Amino acid sequence: MPTISLPWSHLLDSFQNYLIFTKKSSPNTVEAYLRDVSLLRNFLNDKPVDQVSRDDIIDFFSSLWEAGISSRSQARIASSIRAFARFLLNEKHIEKDWTVWIETPRIGRKLPTVLTEEEIQRLLESIDRSSPEGIRNRAIIELLYATGMRVSELINLKLQDIFWKEEIIRIIGKGDKERLVPVAQTTLNRIRTYLEEVRVHLPIKHGHEDFVFLNRRGRQLTRQFVFKMIKEYAQQAGIRKNISPHTLRHSFASHLVDRGVDLRIVQVLLGHASILTTEIYTHLTSDAIRQAVIENHILYKKLS
Repeated sequence: MPTISLPWSHLLDSFQNYLIFTKKSSPNTVEAYLRDVSLLRNFLNDKPVDQVSRDDIIDFFSSLWEAGISSRSQARIASSIRAFARFLLNEKHIEKDWTVWIETPRIGRKLPTVLTEEEIQRLLESIDRSSPEGIRNRAIIELLYATGMRVSELINLKLQDIFWKEEIIRIIGKGDKERLVPVAQTTLNRIRTYLEEVRVHLPIKHGHEDFVFLNRRGRQLTRQFVFKMIKEYAQQAGIRKNISPHTLRHSFASHLVDRGVDLRIVQVLLGHASILTTEIYTHLTSDAIRQAVIENHILYKKLS
């Protein structure tokens, strides 16, 4: 039974020695394993290993998906973390086996989880806007769904990126690529309410003045906070799907495609470099397409 949780630096050194001297791993394998495990360490912000929970592991792999990490790379990272978890378990640094929480991503294209429009409405209505945090969180979730932005783009959104008169938000995406996304006035009003009624009263820390969304201590929000917050509201709304901030991005795109928006427009809004990435959303409407054929094709009419 672990008594004192050792620092990550010590554990990684021990894991490295284990890979080299016990497992006889190649230098390239050792380097890859340590690099992958360090991703988890950074995501957990050095949280003691004996306090890591199932939600921590699931949220970490959700963040990899949200960051656009390929399924192949996710599978490699999962393998590295499994090896690290087995090492921790064997050395009695942890009692719970992390490996049971790790699912190896399937190599290939996987249809993403999306929320229905009714589920989106339930999610938004689950937020109590009588508190300062509720006002902020409603603005955050509505903005994620309204623009399809990534959670990393949301937490880095600056005040100067909002063009109120034009009803446009400038989003700085991967590789510092800029895209302009239109935003409904109702969503902008949510943000304005947050700025004027909540943010203005925060003790904003030096270096965090330009970020739109801040925590109660006046600091930039973290990705982990947004992940946890959305999961909690989904639970309150009775949504049983395993969702993350990226689910709102998928829902944004899927709903636009459902309503007939040209795929190349959706590609621009999402900031996809290739339209092949965007094409996955055309498969999400297969049930609707099938139903349309059944209801309208002459052969189905004759058979019924």
